[in-house]
Amino acid sequence: MNAGTQFAQSQQIGAKVARIFQKRAQIAQQNFNERVHEALNTQNDNSAAPGTAPQASGTPLSGPFTAAWTPPFTAPFTAPFSGVASAAAFDPLSAFRYATDLAQRTVLFWDTLRQRGNQFVDQTAQGLKPVLHFDYETVLDGRTFDHPVNYALLRIRPPEGVTIDARKRPYVVIDPRAGHGPGIGGFKDDSQVGVALRAGSPVYFVVFFRDPEPGQTMLDVCAAEQCFVRKVRELHADSPKPAIVGNCQGGWAAMMLATSDPDDTGPIVINGAPMSYWSGAWSEGEGDNPMRYAGGMLGGTWLASFAADLGNGKFDGAHLVQNFENLNPANSLWDKYYHVFDNVDTEPPRFLDFERWWGGYYLMNRDEIEWITRNLFVGNKLWAGEVRGAGGAAFDLRDIKSPIILFASLGDNITPPQQAFNWVADIYGSTAEIKARGQVIIGLMHQSIGHLGIFVSGKVAKKEHTQIVSVLEAIEAFPPGLYGMEITEHKGADGKPEYEVNFHEHRLEDIAAKFNRFKRVDELPFKAVEQVSEFNQRAYELFAQPFVQACSNEATGGLLRQFHPLRAQRWMFSDLNPWLAWLGPAASAVKANRVHGDKDGPNPLRQAERRGAELVSASLDFYRAMRDAATESLFFGIYGNLFTAHSTQKVDLDGPLAVPVADPKELPFVKAALSSIAEGGYTEAIARTACLLARHGEPLPLTRLAIRKELAEEYADYLPALEHDQWRRIRGEQEIIVRYEPERALASLPTLLAEPGDRKRFLTLVEKLAEDERVQGLAPSAAQLEMVERIRSLLPVKASRGARPASSSVH
Repeated sequence: MNAGTQFAQSQQIGAKVARIFQKRAQIAQQNFNERVHEALNTQNDNSAAPGTAPQASGTPLSGPFTAAWTPPFTAPFTAPFSGVASAAAFDPLSAFRYATDLAQRTVLFWDTLRQRGNQFVDQTAQGLKPVLHFDYETVLDGRTFDHPVNYALLRIRPPEGVTIDARKRPYVVIDPRAGHGPGIGGFKDDSQVGVALRAGSPVYFVVFFRDPEPGQTMLDVCAAEQCFVRKVRELHADSPKPAIVGNCQGGWAAMMLATSDPDDTGPIVINGAPMSYWSGAWSEGEGDNPMRYAGGMLGGTWLASFAADLGNGKFDGAHLVQNFENLNPANSLWDKYYHVFDNVDTEPPRFLDFERWWGGYYLMNRDEIEWITRNLFVGNKLWAGEVRGAGGAAFDLRDIKSPIILFASLGDNITPPQQAFNWVADIYGSTAEIKARGQVIIGLMHQSIGHLGIFVSGKVAKKEHTQIVSVLEAIEAFPPGLYGMEITEHKGADGKPEYEVNFHEHRLEDIAAKFNRFKRVDELPFKAVEQVSEFNQRAYELFAQPFVQACSNEATGGLLRQFHPLRAQRWMFSDLNPWLAWLGPAASAVKANRVHGDKDGPNPLRQAERRGAELVSASLDFYRAMRDAATESLFFGIYGNLFTAHSTQKVDLDGPLAVPVADPKELPFVKAALSSIAEGGYTEAIARTACLLARHGEPLPLTRLAIRKELAEEYADYLPALEHDQWRRIRGEQEIIVRYEPERALASLPTLLAEPGDRKRFLTLVEKLAEDERVQGLAPSAAQLEMVERIRSLLPVKASRGARPASSSVH
């Protein structure tokens, strides 16, 4: 690339980045203005007209620059108390009650933090345990394996009143090892574990201990999880293959497990799992996922290695938790604490229960965190087949035979939908390839829930996870393809919510274009990040690592961990601190003499306090939005230019969104399927007929799938005896044939059914299905009825009604 072209590219990148930053700044300002306006408009009896920017400290909230910076620092201290102090002055009793209530809530709040500290100290002394809500027993302990790992397989004991059917499909839940401990998938009764138990299924949970085993690697962990799944299959030999549920980073662990051992794993449910780490929602709309820029802004993977070396070969998970907290400073620094302070009589138990998990920090070996950062976070190599297992073979996600459900949320800024779904487009070139490989992939999208809510929220468990469990009963009978899962809520006859599940088939090409407005050109700079990271990693290992390791030992590593800010703020504010000896008795006295400031109605000072808290929260959110926008701009300004400087690829950020595609019939999988249009036998004829009679462009209700399953079980003697994955592969090939050559597909049916026995068996099945009340209840369309008659006319042999089938050995 010559200097002129490179300069032009740099100008284009700079202009686009500036436009995006300006748009994000405008949105941040607008959101802040709206929140301030809502608070002040409410406190001023809604005197301002809707949509009018409120005034704070004499500075208008509108305006391109002054408004962007002045309100966050002035409004919280001046606005909330205007107009209420004078009102409170006329009611001394109200002011006294508020002052008493404020003092009492302050004591109770700090006592709650003291209890959190005591809880942390006790947990640490006990070695940290899973935060599971349910009783359990250990089935396998990975610490006893030939290659020991700090993982174990637990069997969840059903609570009283819940009956488990050992013949039902078992569930294996894998929680993320991302700084916190295990158990979030079974944190409460309304959780993934609770939903599966109430459905009568056996549930197993993969947990890990705080300290890793010496020398353990991520490949050792993957091998141990394979042993866990095989053990579950052994315990439930008469059940369907176990369903694997992976949460967040447990999602890519589940995918590696399924790739390594596809014959032992059943359907896979991936919840909020980052698979395409370079992807994001880069657009001019609101929001992005700032975490994907962290690797580039920190210079790559070397910092993780440095932190592990300082810890004497162990990486502290508290660093990862701190990264999560930095994503939302409003919640980490203010909202969650003020919520406790505001509801101090009822909120502490819930707060302490969640902090029991959030405040438990686990460790990794240096080899483990380096493997994760190099291969996944920065390298983004899993989907590309560049990650190799212990035997040297690459993890090829296309080897997975079981259906996959991907659950993501538009409100997730840690794992946005692009990271959850783009790997599908990366490994499957087209919709035809998905079908030809017999794969079923189902996407489920939540509109607003955050990352943790995907696993923790009771509402999500009752709705999405409950319906996922119901879908797993029929998912293996799905025709191959890419589906969207839609859950509709309505009130039942008893007034309780009921849910209706429908599936809509999509084309991979359309979904990829919808999720990625700019054809994923925003991912190109991450290639430069990978190269810079490799350079920095090698430089660190060559020049600094020997000195860091020489200065580190177990004592210094332990000291650094104990004084990590997240740990220190807990143990320093516990009963270990003698200066807090008075706090427990004072809190007990307050509880015995509690005075509520708004007992006799809304207290204006209490209302002013809440408005002030809202303004503080809004200011911190404004800071976060501007910080993230600046980070994004700096990232693309640096790495976008680095990429173009060493690449011959022209980056057109304003080019057309649609990518021209070749004739689909020229795709290799399509050509291979069409070349075999007259090949096969009874199995191919059944699959082709199912495709010819399929309803196109209509939602696929879960109730219809349940009827299909019933029919398949009742007429099993007439159907090929194949494994689910084999049947889906054949069905996918026949669907390609029917899609691109429907007339030839129909005309060649007699060739597939050349044997008289096969033809008689086939027509008998057609007649029985035509007479079945359940099929008639589905109201076959005119096109389907016409197709049935055409099929009958092509096959001259008539089958007598009630005839028994020929030998079922014909497949």
